[in-house]
Amino acid sequence: MSSYEPQTHEPNWQKIWETENCFAAGPADDTREKYYVLEMFPYPSGRIHMGHVRNYTMGDVIARFRMAQGYNVLHPMGWDAFGMPAENAAMEKNVHPRDWTYKNIDTMREQLKSMGLAIDWSREFATCDPSYYKHEQAMFLGFLEAGLVERRESIVNWDPVDQTVLANEQVIDGLGWRSGAPVEQKSLTQWFLKISDFSEELLNDLEGLTRWPENVRLMQKNWIGRSEGLELSFDLTGSPDGFDKLDIYTTRPDTLYGASFCAISPDHPLARKVAETNDEMAEFLAECAQRGTSEADIEAAEKKGVLTDIQAAHPLDSSWMLPVYVANFVLMDYGTGAVFACPAHDQRDLDFARKYNLPVTPVVLPPGETAENYEIENDAYIGDGIMINSDFMNNMTQTDAFQAVAEKLEALGRGKRKTNYRLRDWGVSRQRYWGCPIPVVHCKTCGVVPVAKSELPVTLPSEVNFDKPGNPLDRDEEWKTTPCPSCGADAQRETDTFDTFIDSSWYYARFTGLLEDRPTDSKSVAYWLPVDQYIGGIEHAILHLLYSRFYARAMEKTGHLNLKEPFAGLFTQGMVIHETFSTPDKTFVTPDEVTQTDQGQYVLTSDPSVMINVGPVEKMSKSKKNVVDPTNIIAQYGADTARWFMLSDSPPERDVHWTDAGVEGAYRFIQRLWRLIDSHADRLCDHVTAHGGETQPKSDADKALYKTVHQALAATTDDLNRLAFNKAVARIYELSNALSSAATKEDIDKSVLFQGLSYLVIMAGPMIPHLAETCWQRLGHPEILAKTKWPVADDTVLKDDVIRLPIQVNGKKRAEIEAPVGAGEEEIRALALADERIVKAIADNDIRKFIFVPGKIINFVV
Repeated sequence: MSSYEPQTHEPNWQKIWETENCFAAGPADDTREKYYVLEMFPYPSGRIHMGHVRNYTMGDVIARFRMAQGYNVLHPMGWDAFGMPAENAAMEKNVHPRDWTYKNIDTMREQLKSMGLAIDWSREFATCDPSYYKHEQAMFLGFLEAGLVERRESIVNWDPVDQTVLANEQVIDGLGWRSGAPVEQKSLTQWFLKISDFSEELLNDLEGLTRWPENVRLMQKNWIGRSEGLELSFDLTGSPDGFDKLDIYTTRPDTLYGASFCAISPDHPLARKVAETNDEMAEFLAECAQRGTSEADIEAAEKKGVLTDIQAAHPLDSSWMLPVYVANFVLMDYGTGAVFACPAHDQRDLDFARKYNLPVTPVVLPPGETAENYEIENDAYIGDGIMINSDFMNNMTQTDAFQAVAEKLEALGRGKRKTNYRLRDWGVSRQRYWGCPIPVVHCKTCGVVPVAKSELPVTLPSEVNFDKPGNPLDRDEEWKTTPCPSCGADAQRETDTFDTFIDSSWYYARFTGLLEDRPTDSKSVAYWLPVDQYIGGIEHAILHLLYSRFYARAMEKTGHLNLKEPFAGLFTQGMVIHETFSTPDKTFVTPDEVTQTDQGQYVLTSDPSVMINVGPVEKMSKSKKNVVDPTNIIAQYGADTARWFMLSDSPPERDVHWTDAGVEGAYRFIQRLWRLIDSHADRLCDHVTAHGGETQPKSDADKALYKTVHQALAATTDDLNRLAFNKAVARIYELSNALSSAATKEDIDKSVLFQGLSYLVIMAGPMIPHLAETCWQRLGHPEILAKTKWPVADDTVLKDDVIRLPIQVNGKKRAEIEAPVGAGEEEIRALALADERIVKAIADNDIRKFIFVPGKIINFVV
């Protein structure tokens, strides 16, 4: 009996699938029901990793399963190809970002093809293709016309060495992630997409995304951050001219009587005005400019501030003056950039008050405490209670106090109710070369002028020099100098390029039809969208998905889409994790460089005298080198082994621990499945040829096997519908064992066994397609498996004739009995009392009550 050789069969089937165009999506006027499955497309960093293998295997199983069910399936692939890594590689390796990117795409494409993915490669594109980003530029101009774009000053993270804006994630401990330079806060004129205009809609429409994970919806809800509050007006004294009032937004106006001070952001116009004549304030603002702009950075920093000479009159008592500080924990881009502080009930306020010896007055009394004795120590109280020390609000609940103070402040003309959102507009300007050029021109006479759509795309200059820090486009006089589209005078192109999140915010729509003259085809998007199943990492749960949801709305408003929610179903898969290995000098090494000795120790393969430290199990990452190259696994075991392991080891939403033992176990199963098919194929095929393929089980053994097969088929179909891949794998294990046992019995009808083995191959096909095709061919089927319909289980045998029921005596399980499905109370009681275990448990006791819940509970109370 021959063994299965994946190195021979896998390339052969991949060639056949490509030749027969098995995975091309049908046209948008196809009469079949459509199914659009999409994985978050990869960044072409060089080579795929096991995280890619897991992500794309899951999507591929869904695509193959839906194709077999008769759907018109769209399963495309592209490349998220712009971004800083290409520029970094250009600087480090002296290559052009374009060449580095496309070379990596070629490598990764071949790796993905070696996995046997059912992808429509005819729709492939990279976001750095001018044929893609020219439409991105055209849509931006459409957004500009529709009022969805704004250009204004903004505070950004600025790397003074690389001379570029950094995202919050690129600021590590206050330093630029690449240069290591202290990051500054800098005010720059930036382009913004007005996502905040859709805050309420983006929030409310989360309720309709019922096929999204609840934790993702919650994260988006929190990010949008809807809050109900009041905007208050505080009269100021001692303030510079033009600043006679301080507007403050608060969600806790009920705590106004606990106010201790007011604080404004270092970026507030009033703070900057004070700094013009106050050296201490100027130094403090300069210090604050060295921090990151993220909430996490600000939250973690020591709470510090500088007292101004300004005082704010309490809105409920004009004789009560509150000192005004500039404080480093107040964000300019939330609310109004100013707060009144109630230290007793806000931890940041309390930390600040303790540092500067400011009053702490509790105004919310926790349950079980008395107003006379209650004090705040080191922790602010943020729970529920009744109001104290609050004049007319005393003894009210917080909810009632909110309403009471809101009404009073509105009557006084010092406050108004307001709904606020945490979501800020999306700043899309990036000071780098390798990105989509922003299609506008700056003219001294005409101002900002859009490039004519007929002149798109605005392409990047073909030559670039990274010998100096900063944006090379700023230094390229030939490229950036251009006639003004309006007056014809010399003008300059915008040298900022787009944030790469823009590129990935509409690619799902482009895949539906690659037209030359417009971003989308109305007929194609109407047919294919929304994406039926979107798959990707939880790390993209907020920004990418939120930006994509906004982009769909912007495209709908400008006539490019006919819907607002792009992804009907979302699945976030777990990570692939592995131990980390390091040498005694703490240098990380890859698993391929490590060998385990007979004594269980790990050593460096190239020098066994070097002992290796085994670190914690972590997400596979290039930085810690705990990566396994899929190419090596495919070369040794085949792609199906890698696919099977990724699907079988754990539920798909959880992390999967990559182990050599697990991979070897997956390979053994593939060989076992092949032997099962190969060893019985000839006699079964001869029987089918002689007697036809009709399956009519006659004996009890035949009927039992037939029932087992169809129950497994129904269960696996349900598992794949629910993306429960590991459960589908378990069904296939169970069925293969049942068929292996049945195949050794002479009295089993060969047609029943043939059908069982054929269905087993079909069920395994989406997960291990190369082996399945080989087995399918070995069983003599004339058509390739990729074009074979998914069978429908015989529902006449799906329901069990009997069920097992637990029997309790005084609430304690004493036995299980088998009873006919649908048996009534009297029949169940009789069967239970005929069981020796129940008789023994009841003994001589009287039965006081018999509790019967059909199919669930049978309890004798004695």
